[in-house]
Amino acid sequence: MTDLPHLSGLIPERLRVRSAKILLESLEVETDIGFHDFEVGRPQRLLVTVEIWLDDLREPAGDDPVLAFDYDFVRSEVRALAAARRYNLQETLAHAIYRRFAAMHGVAALRVATAKPDIYPDARCVGVEIASYAGSAPAAVANDLAAVEQNPLRGL
Repeated sequence: MTDLPHLSGLIPERLRVRSAKILLESLEVETDIGFHDFEVGRPQRLLVTVEIWLDDLREPAGDDPVLAFDYDFVRSEVRALAAARRYNLQETLAHAIYRRFAAMHGVAALRVATAKPDIYPDARCVGVEIASYAGSAPAAVANDLAAVEQNPLRGL
């Protein structure tokens, strides 16, 4: 394996890493969810997305997997929660998933979305989303991006 050149100090401030997140997007699970007669007792497809914004922005030292966030853990926890019981509401499952990851060390912000893709023929899906922040990104990330947009030459 060839070592990559060390570029520390050559990267402009405007391009420094300002956020790091783990993204599990549209994980398909079968779960017993819904309160309508046609849904009760009939597991259905649910798409689950989890965004975990990390406190630590550093690259894992030495490319060591032990120092990285475990994606398999995120996936298995979502699957376990979806299978753990019957849910009337997507909101209830979304909050259960949210609580599981919000309790973990190193989580700076969090977003969980669930979606039923097979409910309406004229819509891709219907779902819910909960997050620890308002808007499209946590405040610190949004503020940094806004500052760069206002002054794109900053850091040159």
